[in-house]
Amino acid sequence: MSNFRIQSHGRLQEWVAEEKGYFKDEGLDYEFVVKPIAAWSQVQSTESAPPELKRGAFESYETGRDCHLSAACHWTVNMAASAGHGRMWGGAYAVTPSGIYVPPKSTLQKPEDLANVELAVGYHSGSHFSTLQALEKFLKPEQVKLRFVGLLLDRLALLMDRKVEAASLFGAPMYVVEQQGFRKIVDTTFMIGFLVTGKTDHEDVERYFRALRRAQQDIDAEPELYKHYFLNELPERYHGMADVRAFGPGERLVFEPYTQQIFERTREWMELRRLFPDEQVGRAGYGESILTATPRP
Repeated sequence: MSNFRIQSHGRLQEWVAEEKGYFKDEGLDYEFVVKPIAAWSQVQSTESAPPELKRGAFESYETGRDCHLSAACHWTVNMAASAGHGRMWGGAYAVTPSGIYVPPKSTLQKPEDLANVELAVGYHSGSHFSTLQALEKFLKPEQVKLRFVGLLLDRLALLMDRKVEAASLFGAPMYVVEQQGFRKIVDTTFMIGFLVTGKTDHEDVERYFRALRRAQQDIDAEPELYKHYFLNELPERYHGMADVRAFGPGERLVFEPYTQQIFERTREWMELRRLFPDEQVGRAGYGESILTATPRP
């Protein structure tokens, strides 16, 4: 049985590393697990806007994810690591373009127009926290109205079917709605972190990230060669309308440390806004929560 389980995460890097054999080159004994598209949805139908779904990325860490290393927004990974659900990888992070989008004919034109408008986001996930952070510059806290409607593909479907007025999107779904004329009201680009769980070998994590570094360089040099992988992350209903050749490259990995300053500032931001109930708040500090990368010569 393979030692290291790798999942696709809605971005290009793992697909490229698999295609090019970079994981094998690094000597990683691994299994590449492609999560079924249906597993990225919590909503069975968009006939009407669903009830609120208060289960998100953080809660998935509480119950355990079926891989050795996974990604989520850095707020969630930060809190999950400090709560003992794994350790946050301190040697890299990612940045994903993101935004709040509205249909082409929406009367909403600027960030201030979003006051008291229900915004579709995922609970305790990147869309939740990035929306709050971005709108703090435009609205009072009491003017921000969030509706927790499920995962990324749920928000894509609800927005496309006009069941919500506005939604936070990133990755391939963001490019789909842009091609369909939906408008970005405010940019919500955010950081993504990595959580290492279980008895994962430190050197396997290093091998994984060395492979992803090579994949990132390939994407930077010739992104057009790899954009077809975005179709693997989208339900079939969107394949006919999505011209992946015109997509951007999406999430980009940054091989810089997730520093103690960022860790502590992020924790303070979450705690001041009481974004997690007391029973979910972690107490461990940076040294206990972060798994550090081995310095390269």
